[in-house]
Amino acid sequence: MKKGVIRPLVICLFRNNNSILVAEGYDTVSKEYFYRPIGGGIEYGELSSDALVREIQEEIKTSITNLEYLGTIENIFTYNGEIGHEVVMVYDATFVDSSLYKTSIFEGEEDDGTLFKLLWKPVSDFQNGKLRLVPEKLLGFF
Repeated sequence: MKKGVIRPLVICLFRNNNSILVAEGYDTVSKEYFYRPIGGGIEYGELSSDALVREIQEEIKTSITNLEYLGTIENIFTYNGEIGHEVVMVYDATFVDSSLYKTSIFEGEEDDGTLFKLLWKPVSDFQNGKLRLVPEKLLGFF
C-alpha cells in the first residue's frame, strides 16, 4: 500500500457451493482478522482480466477459466493505521484444477515470497458478521 496513491486491483470470488475462497489477513493496529478474495494489482497497459489470470498463476500456480466480470468497487479503508484507496474490479471464475475445490486450506505466495493462508469460508459467516470480508461492499455481490 503506497501512501497517497489510488491502487487499481482485481479480485475473484471463486465459489464452492455456499463458500468463497479468501486469504486471511491481520491488522496489527486494530488487532482484527479479516478475509479478502485473492487477486492483485493491475499493471499499466494490462486488462483487468489478464491481470487476474496472471495474479492467480503467480500466487497459487494454477490456471483459471470462465472469467465473468461482476462489477467495480471503490474502496477507502484503514489498514495498520494507514488510509488506503483502491479501485477494485471484481470477477467470478473457475479453477481449471478441480482438486482446489476439495482442499479446505492451502497457501499462496506474494511477489516478495511472503506466504499467506487461503481458506474456503461460508458466505453466511460474512453476511451474519461472524467474519469480516473486505472490501465490505463485496457483500452486495451475494
